[in-house]
Amino acid sequence: MKKKFNIIILVLITLLVLYFSLKDNFNETLTQIFTMNPWYLLLALIFLVLFWIFRTYPMYSFCKKINNDFKFLSAFQLTLRTQFFNAITPFATGGQPYQIYYLKHAGLDYAESTSVVLENFIVYQIALVILGLLAFISNHIFPIFKKVELLSYLITLGFLINTLVIVVMFVIAFSKKINKFLINLGINILTKLRLVKDKEKKLKEWDINISKFNKSAKILLKNKKSFAANIIYNFIALSCLYLIPLFILYSMGEFDAFNPGISIVTSAYVMIIGSFVPIPGGTGGLEFGFIKFYGSFISGSMLSALMLVWRFITYYLGMIVGAIALSVKKVE
Repeated sequence: MKKKFNIIILVLITLLVLYFSLKDNFNETLTQIFTMNPWYLLLALIFLVLFWIFRTYPMYSFCKKINNDFKFLSAFQLTLRTQFFNAITPFATGGQPYQIYYLKHAGLDYAESTSVVLENFIVYQIALVILGLLAFISNHIFPIFKKVELLSYLITLGFLINTLVIVVMFVIAFSKKINKFLINLGINILTKLRLVKDKEKKLKEWDINISKFNKSAKILLKNKKSFAANIIYNFIALSCLYLIPLFILYSMGEFDAFNPGISIVTSAYVMIIGSFVPIPGGTGGLEFGFIKFYGSFISGSMLSALMLVWRFITYYLGMIVGAIALSVKKVE
């Protein structure tokens, strides 16, 4: 029921975004889209695939340390499937529970799976914040965007939220006391609601899982070179994703509006804003940020076409591919 509700909200907001994007220059925008150079669009798709591949490496690396038989193709399939669950849930929260479920059936226990998923999320968040910080510094040194007070507040809020998420994830990963407190609180509430019958038995079970979880987290972080490498993989992955608007722009025959560096900086700003929009896929917030920031370089039908094709490639296509990956038999 909740999944259907999320999809309905997503469809309604998407239609609203389409309306506002096309209402002033419908014919011109469609002309821009249908006359795009397919070879540059192919480059945009190649960089999307590179994003998926580099996002896969950290998950594969973490899993391989625990289960030596874990295959890269399994991790890649999980990356694709995660695109679907992230796309249909607010704050992209649906991907992590599915990853835990998938890894449990790939030979890791729940404590190990949770630890891997958490560490994978941490290295991604660190890369996201670092790229955002570099974008902020670049804009400060070389003023790239027009000063808009609302956008400044949103960027600041985005940085604070994403940094706070990293701190919270580290605390959860390595503080056994806090984990025990949260689990005890949850079990006490469930016991009062009569959803847990044997409170002591559940507490003992979770005490064992928490010990396993913290042990796995410490093992994963022990190799600092590997941890740093996984941040770099995510850094490269995000850079590939952030270059996609550039190739879409090239497909429209515009080669001078902005360069690769500007594309990465601008996309980093857009992602920082979109990451805290409480709607599946950050729909509405990402489009707003994209139009506002990329509007510093292009305008009119070209900007509308760029935003619509970028959104399809980076969001809706990932959802479609993820749905197809879900229908394919799990890689053993």
